[in-house]
Amino acid sequence: MAASVLAPDYQRIVPVLDSEAGCGGMRCRQPAVARGLDTVPAKVEGLRSKAKRLVERERALQVRPGVFPAPGAPAV
Repeated sequence: MAASVLAPDYQRIVPVLDSEAGCGGMRCRQPAVARGLDTVPAKVEGLRSKAKRLVERERALQVRPGVFPAPGAPAV
């Protein structure tokens, strides 16, 4: 599935996970910072729920609880 068919919020998350920084996996606070969001719990938890939906849609992986690399990225 191409990222362009995802909702805009999800389209903004996928490139962050696909970036070099996301290769080994990112905790949800890191993509929040990369997207310029405040790191308050409400924003981070919202991003976490979106990341879990990306896992369900096979656009991301979850290698450990709360750690999301992009598909095809080497797990660390």
